[in-house]
Amino acid sequence: QVQLVESGGGLVQAGDSLRLSCAVSGRAFWGDTLAWFRRAPGTEQREFVEAITWAGAFHSESLRGRFTVARDKASNTMFLQMNSLKSEDTATYYCASKSGTTGGNESPMAYTVWGQGTQVTVSA
Repeated sequence: QVQLVESGGGLVQAGDSLRLSCAVSGRAFWGDTLAWFRRAPGTEQREFVEAITWAGAFHSESLRGRFTVARDKASNTMFLQMNSLKSEDTATYYCASKSGTTGGNESPMAYTVWGQGTQVTVSA
């Protein structure tokens, strides 16, 4: 059973940077896909942010250039570097995992394991 624990959220000002971490434990494999999603206040939908597999990374076109995903094999940790933050980036950020690397990387329905989320608040 894979467990995911996010950290690194907080309150920042517009224009600041922040790095989120997702610690992966349990029966995790390098061949799995890890992803970041976010849910804005007052919404139910989880928006795709970034995903990463052993083959490479997948980006949200709307966030490309500001957000970057990375994965450290030695520590089994995924990171999300967020730069030039805007007030509209305020959300709860979740990491998620799914077996394999084929298809559906941007759909939350494809992911079977989720972390508890970490809150990011960007003040204008």
